[in-house]
Amino acid sequence: MKRFGCFVMALLLMVAFIGCSLQSDERIKLRDLDFTILSQEMIPEELAGIIEEKEAEPFKLTYSDNEYLYICIGYGEQSTGGYSIAVNELYLTDNAIYVNTTLLGPDASEKSNPTPSYPSIVIKTEYLDQTVIFE
Repeated sequence: MKRFGCFVMALLLMVAFIGCSLQSDERIKLRDLDFTILSQEMIPEELAGIIEEKEAEPFKLTYSDNEYLYICIGYGEQSTGGYSIAVNELYLTDNAIYVNTTLLGPDASEKSNPTPSYPSIVIKTEYLDQTVIFE
């Protein structure tokens, strides 16, 4: 009987290891998402107010009007103006939307202006009921 118990325990451990190896952290891109970068005038009023409240600190948020999804990223207060933000990737997987951006610094002439700025970006894309992962 002990031998049977050991066999069952070994079998369960083997199944557990096989199950773990079948799950993968690899995400498969289904497709790139089309998007538009919104100018300040094009941001929905309610969203603009939320961004204004948060702009002093770095933030990442999403907003939806059930027609479009707005992905917002702010880099907090910067000591000068002239910053821009590049969207490196925006794509859909089977369980999430992934977004990756980069803050680009000002050129040398902008660094002489000591006025603080609050670089942020609002990305408008199709409405999808998915979690957004900020990378």
